[in-house]
Amino acid sequence: MTPIPHIPPEQLPELLRRMPKAELHIHIEGSLEPELIFALAQRNGVKIPYASVNELRRAYAFTNLQSFLDIYYAGASVLLKEQDFHDMAWAYLQRAAADNVVHAELFFDPQTHTARGVPMETVINGLHRACTEAGPALGVDASLILCFLRHLSEEEAFDTLEAALPYRGKFIGVGLDSSEVGHPPEKFARVFARCRQLGLHLVAHAGEEGPPAYVWTALDVLKVERIDHGVQSTKDPALMARLAKDRVPLTVCPLSNLKLCVFPKLSDHNLRELLDAGLLATVNSDDPAYFGGYMNDNFLATFAATGLTAAHAYQLARNSFEASFIDSARRTRYIDELDRVFASFV
Repeated sequence: MTPIPHIPPEQLPELLRRMPKAELHIHIEGSLEPELIFALAQRNGVKIPYASVNELRRAYAFTNLQSFLDIYYAGASVLLKEQDFHDMAWAYLQRAAADNVVHAELFFDPQTHTARGVPMETVINGLHRACTEAGPALGVDASLILCFLRHLSEEEAFDTLEAALPYRGKFIGVGLDSSEVGHPPEKFARVFARCRQLGLHLVAHAGEEGPPAYVWTALDVLKVERIDHGVQSTKDPALMARLAKDRVPLTVCPLSNLKLCVFPKLSDHNLRELLDAGLLATVNSDDPAYFGGYMNDNFLATFAATGLTAAHAYQLARNSFEASFIDSARRTRYIDELDRVFASFV
């Protein structure tokens, strides 16, 4: 759609809420709200080290990625049965639908659960059932991406992959997450090569707290199709040129970056710099239960803090569809709907 119609600034918040969008960086375990944690703990007879929902929420004062991960894994301990995984994903998908997310690619961390004795089948079947139901019930097209925990070994990642292969038809790709610093992407070169042979889509977290060098190796060694986060890329002009030239998507998570102190203030965020450099940047919520908001919360807060415009909004939404692992017919349909929403604001 060229050019973007002029939309008065006072209409921008409503436009951000209404425009269709894809979410490409959502850790489903990170959507586990305190209320559901307590409900599942009670249902499964699990003791958690917090006396109330409010006490748990007060613990969400993170100083870095690791301080968040400590609470993240504690919250996941209440997930034991297939229905638990379904209910967690369904709660997220309902929120996504309310934010006009029409396509979502959900990260999940099976090692967080299999290490506690939860079978792989339980994890995948519960999540997949929610994704399957979301299309007809909520209008959200959803799929799964299995993530390896990078603080564990590549051998353990191979074991996880083998355990998941009987359910190969229920996830579309693999990713790499957890503690970034000290765990460079090349640590997982062989397992990603195996996943590439299997025809799985490949993504990896890089350049959140780690250096631009991690983005380079994610691209050149792991051969990923998308970079999750990637905000440190602005420190390397050659990398920025590479990302722009090759149209490598970055799944940026502004409120997460703020909560984990990647940027001191949201107004300092470099999303505009990424867009102005021609990068295929997108907006996502990461771990919304912990970081202060879902998709529309991220859009509204970031636009208010940085002065981004309706043209940026259109570009971000369109980028999200271009970066999605979907067929061309669906991509065209979503972009046509995006054009209709923007036209309705003229």
